[in-house]
Amino acid sequence: MDSKDRQIIRALQQNGRMTNQDLSDAVNLSPSPCLRRLRNLEQSGAILGYSAKVNAKTYGLPITVFARIKLERHDADIVQRFEARVRDTEEILECHVLTGSMDYQIRVLVPNLDAYEDFVRHRIHTIGGVASIDTTFAYGTVKQTDVFPSLD
Repeated sequence: MDSKDRQIIRALQQNGRMTNQDLSDAVNLSPSPCLRRLRNLEQSGAILGYSAKVNAKTYGLPITVFARIKLERHDADIVQRFEARVRDTEEILECHVLTGSMDYQIRVLVPNLDAYEDFVRHRIHTIGGVASIDTTFAYGTVKQTDVFPSLD
């Protein structure tokens, strides 16, 4: 991937609905080479897909929760079961493997505190192998972006 490919990606991260003509203007390429590069980025897996950015509060999910989870043990069965259940749980938007005292951090969206309690009791605790959950509620957002920093 070169700097022109990164320019294309950043432009699409800022506006995924732009036409190829607008994209080629934004990155200073003629339309045909721009489209060729775009298709290559899609086929190589550099661009994973396209989606709409939605206001979670307006959608009805005003509560963002960050939960750090520690597993009882790190044997293959517990890790595989936990990660499979995380992938299948729609309330979990992100899950990251951590270094340090906790094993995972998840980002969860819920409509209210009762829904989060239900989520913990019926989705997380039922997985088995979870030693502890440390929950933090976000009460505001200072910055949220999907645009990667420039490498050039």
